[in-house]
Amino acid sequence: MIKNQFSISEIKKYLKKNDFIITKKKISKKEAMDLDVLSKTFLSSLIIISIFFVTPLAINLTNEKTIFSKNFESTSKKSLTKLLENQEQTSDDDLDEKFLFDDVLSFNEQPKDSVRLSAITIEELFKSTNYNLADVRKNKLVKPISLTLLPAEIDKIENTKKRKDFFIQIILPLVIAENNNIKLDRKNLFSILNKNKNTKVEQDWLNLKFKQYGVVNKNLSTLKVRMDEVPASITIAQAAKETGWGTSRFAQEGNALFGQWTWSGDGIKPSDADDGSTHKVMKFNVLQASVRAYQRNLNTHATYKEFRNARAELRNNGQKLDSMILSNYLDKYAETGKEYVKILQKIIRQNNLIDFDDAKLLPSSIELKSLI
Repeated sequence: MIKNQFSISEIKKYLKKNDFIITKKKISKKEAMDLDVLSKTFLSSLIIISIFFVTPLAINLTNEKTIFSKNFESTSKKSLTKLLENQEQTSDDDLDEKFLFDDVLSFNEQPKDSVRLSAITIEELFKSTNYNLADVRKNKLVKPISLTLLPAEIDKIENTKKRKDFFIQIILPLVIAENNNIKLDRKNLFSILNKNKNTKVEQDWLNLKFKQYGVVNKNLSTLKVRMDEVPASITIAQAAKETGWGTSRFAQEGNALFGQWTWSGDGIKPSDADDGSTHKVMKFNVLQASVRAYQRNLNTHATYKEFRNARAELRNNGQKLDSMILSNYLDKYAETGKEYVKILQKIIRQNNLIDFDDAKLLPSSIELKSLI
């Protein structure tokens, strides 16, 4: 098979030889404009069609990405909420007291080598470390000075404001330290509950906390509500009220800052108690034990269930723990009821104790400064 191939020049030569006339068609200006308009129209239509086709796809893709991102971010919170809600509800009134104060009593098992510093020595200590309440109110940082005993001469400080400030300076680091312990426990609790599987160490830790907070049937909802802070302003106000700003016999002899009663174990018999009364005021080897026992009492006893529920509601609403709100639920702490609440709130207001609710404890070593 023979395939003939001709070039364009050969074809032109052949056509001329046979009298064909070859001319270039000239396009008029009007035709050129019409062609240009037609091209632009076609191109514009193509672009518009593309936009209507691609845009819904892009919007759907963006929405799916956003929804997934939100779901991902809230997964831990939702899983925790679902876990707590699906648990069999155990009344917060239920309390296992067997191990409730084991960690508090461990303070009393330590050697009794605490030295009672004089008021003058403590004042010099505060001055040498630049620890004063004016700076705390401004900078919200508290020096980590942990005293084990109140000075015997605190009642000798004649200036009322000076005596109150002195008492607050002693108590404040202890209160923040205990709240820090609870903060770390809550952080650990939420971390554990957001995991699909827990290690034996984590399970053992949970069991320990169930005992410390007297939680029946290992109910996580109850533990979550009980394991929480007590605002520093409330703690200081109650300590001030119960001890006369550190001058009472119970505070001086037994480090009893909150007048907690006991019907067993070591305690101090009130001088005005009835003859048939068997209760005593709990005594402690160190002040820190008294603060911890007080917090454990508010966080577990059925009497303060409404206090805990109000605190949990503030947490759920993303609000700060407001001492003026929460103190309303401490009317059962004393026999005077609502009058006792009024006195607490008056102490908080008059001494601006709310200033200390967001104060932080400075680290006790250079290595820990990065944690602030």
